[in-house]
Amino acid sequence: MSFPLLARSITPAPPPPAAIPQPPSLSQRVHIPSHIYKHPTAILLELCNSMKELHQILPHIIKNGLYKEHLFETKLVSLFTKYGCLNDATKVFEFAKLKVDPMYHTMLKGHTHHSNLDSSLAFYSRLRYDDVTPVIYNFSYLLKACADNSDVVKGKQVHAQLILHGFSDSLFAMTSVVNLYAKCGMIGDAYKMFDRMPDRDLVCWNTVISGYSQNGMSKRALELVLRMQEEGCNRPDSVTIVSILPACGAIGSLKMGKLIHGYVFRNGFESLVNVSTALVDMYAKCGSVGTARLVFDKMDSKTAVSLNAMIDGYARNGYHDEALIIFQKMLDEGFKPTNVTIMSTLHACAETRNIELGQYVHKLVNQLGLGSNVAVVNSLISMYCKCQRVDIAAELFENLKGKTLVSWNALILGYAQNGCVMDALTHFCEMHLQNITPDSFTMVSVVTALAELSVLRQAKWIHGFAVRTCLNGNVFVATALVDMYAKCGAVHTARKLFDMMDDRHVTTWNAMIDGYGTHGFGKEAVELFEEMRKGHVEPNDITFLCVISACSHSGFVDKGRNYFTIMREEYNLEPSMDHYGAMVDLIGRAGRLSEAWNFIDNMPTRPGLNVYGAMLGACKIHKNVDLGEKAADKLFELDPDDGGYHVLLANMYARASIWHKVANVRTMMERKGIQKTPGWSLVDLRNEVHTFYSGSTSHPQSEKIYAYLEKLFDRIKAAGYIPDTDSIHDVEDVVQEQLLKSHSEKLAIVFGLLNTSAGTTIHIRKNLRVCGDCHTATKYISLVMKREIIVRDMHRFHHFKDGVCSCGDYW
Repeated sequence: MSFPLLARSITPAPPPPAAIPQPPSLSQRVHIPSHIYKHPTAILLELCNSMKELHQILPHIIKNGLYKEHLFETKLVSLFTKYGCLNDATKVFEFAKLKVDPMYHTMLKGHTHHSNLDSSLAFYSRLRYDDVTPVIYNFSYLLKACADNSDVVKGKQVHAQLILHGFSDSLFAMTSVVNLYAKCGMIGDAYKMFDRMPDRDLVCWNTVISGYSQNGMSKRALELVLRMQEEGCNRPDSVTIVSILPACGAIGSLKMGKLIHGYVFRNGFESLVNVSTALVDMYAKCGSVGTARLVFDKMDSKTAVSLNAMIDGYARNGYHDEALIIFQKMLDEGFKPTNVTIMSTLHACAETRNIELGQYVHKLVNQLGLGSNVAVVNSLISMYCKCQRVDIAAELFENLKGKTLVSWNALILGYAQNGCVMDALTHFCEMHLQNITPDSFTMVSVVTALAELSVLRQAKWIHGFAVRTCLNGNVFVATALVDMYAKCGAVHTARKLFDMMDDRHVTTWNAMIDGYGTHGFGKEAVELFEEMRKGHVEPNDITFLCVISACSHSGFVDKGRNYFTIMREEYNLEPSMDHYGAMVDLIGRAGRLSEAWNFIDNMPTRPGLNVYGAMLGACKIHKNVDLGEKAADKLFELDPDDGGYHVLLANMYARASIWHKVANVRTMMERKGIQKTPGWSLVDLRNEVHTFYSGSTSHPQSEKIYAYLEKLFDRIKAAGYIPDTDSIHDVEDVVQEQLLKSHSEKLAIVFGLLNTSAGTTIHIRKNLRVCGDCHTATKYISLVMKREIIVRDMHRFHHFKDGVCSCGDYW
């Protein structure tokens, strides 16, 4: 007789015969003529190995009139339940005149294996109603069914029945109870049952160890393995190993994982595919993906689970191309992908922005019948969002039945990542209206979206929501709030939140350092970085990028150079292209253009767009046309159709008053169909965001704005403002000045002045870099109007107050 699985990958040994009440044999319950046993059809039934063979035997049973014989009835019930034909087994069972106890036990086993939990419990009730005495296996089957359905309420009822029938001292039965509570997430109750058992075998230990591991209590699982050996129990077997290797992976304990690997090798478990698969998974989760691949390659035979572990391992550690190669190999070798395969592959597609393969996997999802699998659809939503097809993601979301919190989070984050801030907020509000409680991931996504919107009123609203839902204490939510306030111009509020945090992640420090840097507070950024170096949180590559950029915005060239050096020498961090770009910006912005070009020439890798872009920007600021043209030539080699660099080159020529070359660049842009990005500025007022474009007259208050603008310009001219017309050519002086007046940020500032009370700070968001004339004009406006004006452009913040800007005219 076979025994059921009591836990995942745990097959219990049969209990001692004396410990299990045995049902009376058929010879004790009913007389069966000896010739029935010898009938050829009876022999065929004994040899039957499949449903196909059984269908071939059935006509012989009917033809010979044997279907009424008790032996055949019993055997048919057993075979039908064995092969999953519960309806046929039920027909035979109900037809039988003599229903002996073993037939009830067989039928109950069939229900637990091939029907639902309610049907199984209903049949158990009938068994009791028909006065059949339960045996221990009835309870083990029912407990497993309850565990597989995570139905602890019904499981407790079965547990009570088990006690009532005197099996509470049975090691076999109580192991099933331990498994029930563990699989239902009640690991504390599972341990209570385990701890009360006077005797424990290896199966019992494996069950509770597996329970702790599967419930996320990895350290406790490993402790129990040690305790098991200290108490002189059996040595860990392959089942124990498969249970504790995931625990090592969960806590990232590579040292413990290697010790277990040594035990596996010494005991000859490496040939077991489930053990090798668990090793691959453990090494990958501990970040040792190279070792995982070595174990994977040594496996004599691989399963879909093995391939899944390797695909997920590569995807998890950032080796997305390698993950996709293994996926293709899996398909080539005829393995059927599972939902785990699909989700890991979609993650790799998302990170590589490989939408073509992602769409192929989407078709595969439908072919495999996984289109209704919520977890798979959530992965599809995330993939399409990462590949900038949020429209397809939204359609998938709308058609998804049984949306989970993960589904909402995936779409909200997707909207945030694609700049669809209002869509992200709309879905967040809809989610709230449907009484779906947000988690920390939801809050981080929404806060990130609002950070890009850069509206302080909205920032305060979401902060209040986080406080009311008690999510503001989460380190990632708090970090997102720090970043949001910094990006909304309230850098001092960001610092207050930073100082209030009990626990700070490296990303928290990065957010605050970057916040100071983008606001032009280089001194504060450097001081905070030095404070970080003295603490227990170690800087990462992003930290150095933030502090070097902060030095660049404030002109701290020597400090920035020093940090670039210690990044490699003290922290063994290799610079990325972003770091090289920041260094070129640092040196070039300070006017050391030849030095910046030499830095580019000595780079150990081929310079990228951001490196030459930083060089061209520095050349524009300092009017170095020769080096600027060299940088532009390199940029157009790398990306000939990028409009931003064409505009930057034209602006450099305009700043140097080389007007024929300005015309040449504009002609080139027209020929290539490249259009200049129109400048816009927005200002938030009374729950409404107002957007202004340069020279636009579409706003309802345009007439008032332009009228006030004339008066305002007279006042700032009287205070010393002189219009900077160097960038405008071939028009009359009056027209030049009029064009400068109609820049979008000036219109937004005047709108703010007209619609807010005296002393109110005006916040402006701009999509392009602040031009020189607007920068000068805004300083004078802040002086004559006694207002603080905070402008966020595409690169940084400018705090204008009393005629001075926080950038110190260095931007």
